Amino acid sequence: MMAAAKARIAIVVSRFNRSVTDNLLEGARDAVREHNLACDDDDVFAVPGAFELPLVARVAASRDRYAAVVCLGAVIRGETPHFEYVAGEATRGLGEIALRHGLPVGFGLLTVDTMQQAADRAGGSAGNKGHEAAAAAIGAADVIAQLRTHHAAG
Repeated sequence: MMAAAKARIAIVVSRFNRSVTDNLLEGARDAVREHNLACDDDDVFAVPGAFELPLVARVAASRDRYAAVVCLGAVIRGETPHFEYVAGEATRGLGEIALRHGLPVGFGLLTVDTMQQAADRAGGSAGNKGHEAAAAAIGAADVIAQLRTHHAAG
């Protein structure tokens, strides 16, 4: 289990497509509570859209406060290539942050074709990807904490 000092989770959530992202946030918070970790209102950072997720996640990751950062958003395909740019750059940025900081970054960014697909993945028929992203980040943080404990002990 994570060290008590870092038993906090940061959540960065997009305000764009809020009917979806609010449900992703609820799912992520549920996962954090299920693991008996802390994520207070001051650990949740709302950003305008998915493109801003990596920058704020990077700042959160650079603080020594969090065991993981969970990023939530929804990019819905439209009639222009905007979808590919936003989804691709946000994804690349989040992966880069995880590797650079050695900190789990929960990937709760939906990249879907329709609003219905987004709703299905934000608490609908396909579950809640916010919950899944938080649970995955927490699981990775546990493994990292174990590795660091074993390394320090041996």
